[in-house]
Amino acid sequence: MGTPDFAVESLNALLKNNFNVVGVITAPDKPAGRGMKIQYSAVKEYALKNNLNLLQPEKLKSPEFIYSLKALLPDLQVVVAFRMLPEIVWNMPRFGTFNLHASLLPHYRGAAPINWAIINGEKETGITTFFINQNIDTGDIIFSEKVSIGDDETAGELHDRLMTTGAELVVKTVKTISEGNLKIQKQELILSAENIKSAPKLFKENCKINWNQDLDSIHNLIRGLSPYPAAFTELVSPENKTFLLKIFKCSKEKTNHDFSNGKILTDHKVFFKIAVKGGFISLLQVQLEGRKKMSVSEFLRGFHLNEEWKF
Repeated sequence: MGTPDFAVESLNALLKNNFNVVGVITAPDKPAGRGMKIQYSAVKEYALKNNLNLLQPEKLKSPEFIYSLKALLPDLQVVVAFRMLPEIVWNMPRFGTFNLHASLLPHYRGAAPINWAIINGEKETGITTFFINQNIDTGDIIFSEKVSIGDDETAGELHDRLMTTGAELVVKTVKTISEGNLKIQKQELILSAENIKSAPKLFKENCKINWNQDLDSIHNLIRGLSPYPAAFTELVSPENKTFLLKIFKCSKEKTNHDFSNGKILTDHKVFFKIAVKGGFISLLQVQLEGRKKMSVSEFLRGFHLNEEWKF
């Protein structure tokens, strides 16, 4: 059960290791993009290419879907980046249902664990497989594996590494369950609730840059939201016209200076940096509203920016 590319990697690993995938469950088709053309999920595209039995339920409690799922006679269900399941679904197989989550549970339960780990400046995260129960991301842990986070690594880059590590952990988990060598760990025995860091869904207000924050916090926010949904700021001209600017890549320079927070410094050709508490944020890749993503040198060639502009 899964929808995006992150789930395809695990499905592919299961097939390569000769597990009998009796069915694939993914999201219904939906229109997307400017032309609102019907788009398949990444998991559906993979399933069709590999002639796998495919189900796309609108409602996970519908009698038709429950009947079709039972007819597959599944021993085990594997969930990677899918919807919250009702008990009638996750409790169906004799070996249960496990989920792959992109954090070291119980930390970063929720919808955006990769983003929040970077935004919060973590040096380490990981991947966890756990049995699904009635509460989100709280079930018994089967396996977890630690992964270091690079100082300049973006959420997109970490996503791709965790996708590969996660697929390997899914295979290890299925093998262990099938061999009957399972040892589980209760999440509530690991940490007290007040110490648990969460990973709620990201909204627009989480993504706006506050140039009064310190150097590391701003740097972490930008890389933690790249490439999606992307950190943004409002660039204001001397005439008080506002332009929305997304920032995908930046570097940080730790140094003392006397500039005010948010002060723009540029040579109008190759560098565009902003003074913040503790140093400078140098922009490397940006996107102006209504334009394509571009390097900062491309942006400066096409946008007449000077130091009278402000954030």
